[in-house]
Amino acid sequence: MSSSCPQCGWSRVDGAHCPRCGVDVARYRADLAAVSAVPAPAVEPAAPPGAFAAIPGSAPPPTTTEEPRVAAPMAAAALHPAGFWIRAGALLIDVVLVMAAETAFGFFLWAFIDDRLAAAASRAFRFLASPCYFVFMHWTRGQTLGKMAFHIRVVSRDGGPLSFGQAALRHLGSWLSAVILGIGYLFAAVRADKRALHDLIAGTRVEHVT
Repeated sequence: MSSSCPQCGWSRVDGAHCPRCGVDVARYRADLAAVSAVPAPAVEPAAPPGAFAAIPGSAPPPTTTEEPRVAAPMAAAALHPAGFWIRAGALLIDVVLVMAAETAFGFFLWAFIDDRLAAAASRAFRFLASPCYFVFMHWTRGQTLGKMAFHIRVVSRDGGPLSFGQAALRHLGSWLSAVILGIGYLFAAVRADKRALHDLIAGTRVEHVT
């Protein structure tokens, strides 16, 4: 019987691991249960400045039934941001694969189609191949082939899967990161959370697959 992934929300999990994010479903749920079972420390509210001390024998002051809000502890699957160099290696693989696909498609066109039509189709393919590849892979899997090779993935800030809008906005942001002399990519080398400029624009982050 299929169930949803407790980490990324993928709705068709039939085995022990999520086909989208690769998490061990049973272990992840056990870790969440262990974390939620830890009781929050009791905090005695301090008396506000200027409050009068209680008089012996008098009735205690009325108390509210609202419990203090306690921030939920972080899940056991802690954040493991992917650094600059491992992301650069994954991007290099993706760029080589896209260029290889463009070259193969161009050779196919030149072999079977008129030269002028082949040139126009080849330019159109080069223009569309990269956006379609990165946006589709990040939207549907959170990983490109290069990221799969390095066991990293792109997720939203809360750890969930990317929407189509986020995937498209992130790719547009990557063009901006490259246009400004690659400085946008260097954000991942200097920031503690390893988020590049296009991650900040799209509200995403890159993490290791646990």
